Amino acid sequence: MPTYDFVTLDVFTDRRFGGNQLAVFTDARGMTGEQMQALAGEMNLSETTFVLPADDPAHTARVRIFNRTAEMPFAGHPNVGTGFVLAELGRDKDGALVFEEIAGLVEVKVERDAEGQVTGAAIAAPQALSTGFNLTAEQVAKCCMIDAADVITARHQPIQASVGVDFVFAEVTPQGLAKAGPNLTGSREVAATIPEVGDRLSIHLYARDGDKLRVRMFAPLSGTFEDAATGSANATLAALLLSLDGGETAAFEVTQGVEMGRPSQLHVTAHRAADGIRATVGGGCAPMFKGQVSL
Repeated sequence: MPTYDFVTLDVFTDRRFGGNQLAVFTDARGMTGEQMQALAGEMNLSETTFVLPADDPAHTARVRIFNRTAEMPFAGHPNVGTGFVLAELGRDKDGALVFEEIAGLVEVKVERDAEGQVTGAAIAAPQALSTGFNLTAEQVAKCCMIDAADVITARHQPIQASVGVDFVFAEVTPQGLAKAGPNLTGSREVAATIPEVGDRLSIHLYARDGDKLRVRMFAPLSGTFEDAATGSANATLAALLLSLDGGETAAFEVTQGVEMGRPSQLHVTAHRAADGIRATVGGGCAPMFKGQVSL
């Protein structure tokens, strides 16, 4: 019966018991996709990662990411956390790693302190910004238990956007953000009207104050009723805001997870590139547990 090592850590925080929790299986060779999905469900975290040998030896690893119910093409905090873990194991080359994922290649830059200890990581999203369908303020309100008047549409309608994984973005008032919550029934009803959504409708609400963002993300259809820190969504949000604001670059400080008692701090940037608007997200990590499982 093979045994697999795993570690857990808190991502987008500089201390334990904050940020977003992650489990990383550091060597998943021999594990089936069905076993990975079962383990992700058993961990019951927003995501769990499984590290495999890269198909291209020039890359660091192939990384598979699972939430509680499905495999993800890309995600933010799993890449930041997995980069942190592999760097601690000495897998980086001059502070860099490259992960092969369904959405494409993810470049990771390791962050270290003056003593050389790994403190966190920053990742470049694998795709340029793309946008899709719109929701109405009423649909967002139905999904998130707020009033339609709480949704701000002066700069944009609630819109689906992605740099590797899809979210719907809606600007809301600070009061609307504070009172929001996940409505499973409402999310099912809205998703049923949008063929592109399938069984995934993730809504990212944000309140903006200049270059500071307060955000919350609800994805009850995929088992994450609220997320403490959503790196892929916040990277996408940075790219979306740059597309609306104009200019060549943008940088934002993002606070998430406060309402959950797991405050998270994310640093996101966006810039215009030859193929569109590209984005990065980074932050600190705090190790938690080590363990093994036999399958």
